[in-house]
Amino acid sequence: MHLAYPAVLSVLLFCTGLYGVLARRNAILVLMSVELMLNAVNLNLVAFDVWLSKAAEETLHSGQALTLFTIAIAAAEIGIGLAIVLAVHRNRGTSDIDKLRDTAEGPDDGPDDGPDDGGPGTGTPAAGPAAEKAEATA
Repeated sequence: MHLAYPAVLSVLLFCTGLYGVLARRNAILVLMSVELMLNAVNLNLVAFDVWLSKAAEETLHSGQALTLFTIAIAAAEIGIGLAIVLAVHRNRGTSDIDKLRDTAEGPDDGPDDGPDDGGPGTGTPAAGPAAEKAEATA
């Protein structure tokens, strides 16, 4: 088997994944595209391992071992990534990446030079227990 076939397939998979990362707005589709790119790298690792093992007398199959580590890391990455996306979707109501660019702090949450609304010596607004309860549930 020629090395060119799996290499061309790997390049096509990687370019498809790269397009998905750059063009998609949904966070889950971006994670799927990253997984596609990692699978293209795994295909390259295994193909080059097989190609190099034909030339060497003693083979260690290091490309296949590295592929197993990459698969394990990719599984952990997708698990953590999906947990983060679900938490963000639950809090914000969307998984659109363009809408998630603003941080947790709003434009009015930063320090300002004006007087405080909470009275003398306090740094919190005088909204009472309702505001504290809303902050606790957020």
